[in-house]
Amino acid sequence: MLDYIIVGSGLAGISFAETVLQKDKTILVVDSEQRSSSLVAGGMYNPVVLKRFTEVWKVREQLDIAYPFFKSLEDKLQVTLDHKLPLLRRFSSVEEQNNWFEASDKPNLSTYLSSQLIKNVNQGVHAPFSFGEVFETGYVDTALLIEKYRSYLKSSKQYLCEDFDFTELTYNSDFVTYKGIKAKNIVFAEGYGMLANPFFRDLPLDGTKGELLIVRIPQLKFDEILKAGVFLIPIGNDLYKVGATYDWEDKTDAVSEKGKEELLEGLKSVINLEFEIVEHIAGVRPTVKDRRPLVGHARESSRIHVLNGLGTRGVLLGPFLARELYQNIEQGVPLDVNISIERFYKKKL
Repeated sequence: MLDYIIVGSGLAGISFAETVLQKDKTILVVDSEQRSSSLVAGGMYNPVVLKRFTEVWKVREQLDIAYPFFKSLEDKLQVTLDHKLPLLRRFSSVEEQNNWFEASDKPNLSTYLSSQLIKNVNQGVHAPFSFGEVFETGYVDTALLIEKYRSYLKSSKQYLCEDFDFTELTYNSDFVTYKGIKAKNIVFAEGYGMLANPFFRDLPLDGTKGELLIVRIPQLKFDEILKAGVFLIPIGNDLYKVGATYDWEDKTDAVSEKGKEELLEGLKSVINLEFEIVEHIAGVRPTVKDRRPLVGHARESSRIHVLNGLGTRGVLLGPFLARELYQNIEQGVPLDVNISIERFYKKKL
């Protein structure tokens, strides 16, 4: 009997799979390899909500788990995944500068926000009011992670490439069975696909479509992540990711002219150089109404679990939530009320 069947091999599924494998548990991952939002994610991590200059929820804990987690994956897969880069927040006014200085004085933010203005010396960037620097930032190459981790799972015969068939799932108080395969628990980490899951489709998952551009800007030579109206992430060879849009109406993975124009408008407001569009990609992020994740077990069975709702901060949330769910299942450690799906079940009573 396996310890876990995991449905989904995006960031949430990989985070849980690797967490339990490090505890010497046995797994089978089931996924059809349809496009995951993790494949098209910017992959950026940043400890501060820069719109409001507030600290991300439990960010110190998340960072302390994420750093060694991705380092262990790099060693295991023999690739570079975690690119630690400074993030420069462009100011658009003196008022924004003052708000930054106020925030950088706060004890919980002083670790992450520099109190020094950084003058712009790059002729290709429009930043008359300078930058503020954020520490402990960077990006994880999520597309490379998913490609390499799926290959690893396949080579170790821990992967079943197919759409999950709910009619083939049975369960009792001791284990679950899927197509004759028994496991002590099953974890659904399907992202936006959760809306078709009979155990969890009543949870308020509200997918948010995001679009990204990959552009080539040979003359820019900018080595930091730049956050202005859009973010600009250098990914090597004069290539940059430009993102991201937020569309709450369109739930498809199709790129749109509207999204492209929005990104181009944002890019042109930041740089004044010639560029070439190399790729335009889109995906639906699994977001939740209250901006908190979805973690817990189904009302039907304590053997059936969900790990979802990572939203735009999946790189940090994935390893953190995987640990929380693992400790809940294996050790009975209660889930934080901010992530537990019980917050929605209680409202229905």
